[in-house]
Amino acid sequence: MAAEVTVTTDNFKEEVLESTVPVLADFWAQWCVPCRMVGPILAQMADEYDDKLKVAKINVDEAGELAAEYNIVSIPSILLFDKGKVVKQQIGAVPRQTLEQMVAEYID
Repeated sequence: MAAEVTVTTDNFKEEVLESTVPVLADFWAQWCVPCRMVGPILAQMADEYDDKLKVAKINVDEAGELAAEYNIVSIPSILLFDKGKVVKQQIGAVPRQTLEQMVAEYID
């Protein structure tokens, strides 16, 4: 069973940019209510997609440099990285179906 990966500025390159599987990167904050609404969905996806998809949690309060680099102005912002590049982005709390459609073409 895979778990979500906590990503910081220190491990971002290794965990996200150099990942061998697509990465769903959740830019979030503890105080953000919509972030807490989408959190359990992402946790389920991390478990169910196991070795096909990595779910990375990036706290914008702790990794402000990353948020700035990827122009995160609203949270939750969920970016899909494939081969080190952002290929899709979703802003705001969305249903699981939307997130599954977002990753569908990138996982086997």
